[in-house]
Amino acid sequence: MKKKFIALTLSLSALFLPQSVGCYTAKSGDTFWKIAKAHGVSLQSVLSANGKTEQSVLEIGDTVLIPGEDVHIVKSGDTYWKLSKEYGISFKELLSLNGADENTGLFVGQVIKLKGEDAKEPYITHETYYIKAGDTLWSLSLKFGVPYAELCAENPAAGTNLYIGQKITYPVHHIPETAHHDGCGEYLNWSDAAQYLVPIGAEFTITDFYTGSLFCAKRTIGANHADCEPMTKDDTAIMKKIWGGALSWQSRPVLINIGGRTLAASAASFPHAGVDSAPAGAYVSWRSGDWGAGENYDYVKGNNFDGHFDLYFHGATSHNTGQINANHEKNIKIAAGK
Repeated sequence: MKKKFIALTLSLSALFLPQSVGCYTAKSGDTFWKIAKAHGVSLQSVLSANGKTEQSVLEIGDTVLIPGEDVHIVKSGDTYWKLSKEYGISFKELLSLNGADENTGLFVGQVIKLKGEDAKEPYITHETYYIKAGDTLWSLSLKFGVPYAELCAENPAAGTNLYIGQKITYPVHHIPETAHHDGCGEYLNWSDAAQYLVPIGAEFTITDFYTGSLFCAKRTIGANHADCEPMTKDDTAIMKKIWGGALSWQSRPVLINIGGRTLAASAASFPHAGVDSAPAGAYVSWRSGDWGAGENYDYVKGNNFDGHFDLYFHGATSHNTGQINANHEKNIKIAAGK
């Protein structure tokens, strides 16, 4: 009677489970391993969903829950903390995925998400950080790879009066990889995706879409789009060859290779807003590209390149007009195979 009651409970609970979780009735010769293999899921996920171990006996007629790899069925003793360790997921991320907080409890049979919906759209989780000596919101924005303005908005009470031990939070942007054609790059929006994959301080390679020539670069500044600099004299020389022998405002489709991913972008090579021979951040009387006197935005030294060049991703805008550049957008689509 007890066994039938348990089976009935599992069957009823399945009515409220998402499509990624199903039920299976054990037949003669079945084992948990065979069932897991037949449904294309891991043995551990099946055992965990049913509160079983590898030594558990499976009887004919038993109802077995078949979870997808993206969910977990809560069993007695589970907590969000334990599940985060079991599945190798950030505790904060797991809470965020399930609309929970540190005080939220679990109940047996509850379905817990282990990843975002189809992992196609970018999503944000949050982490806690305690201020150390020498920290500023600017230095932390570089450390965490998020824009300074975003970090300030996340911590409006912090201001400039940081103190050791102070608790702040910072966003972690999760950018799932998107499908793209061979030889092309991911078509990612600048504001909610690309700028977090290519944060200030990031080093990467740029491949010219038409010639296949490659050089190394670094994003050193920029908000509306990425302002970048070639890493060495050799990289500057390669850029000149790509652009027909002279650095130019003419934009070209390019592929950004960073962190094992390839992103569609557009670049112009003309140097502006700095001078290679002066310290970064210093006041100078002349800056390349007719920028006149002001702060020197040249950070990478000894590369025979005064200032930086523009790198655009989908939806990025000009610093001067705040508008999307049609030529850059056309190039990005080419680089994405669209």
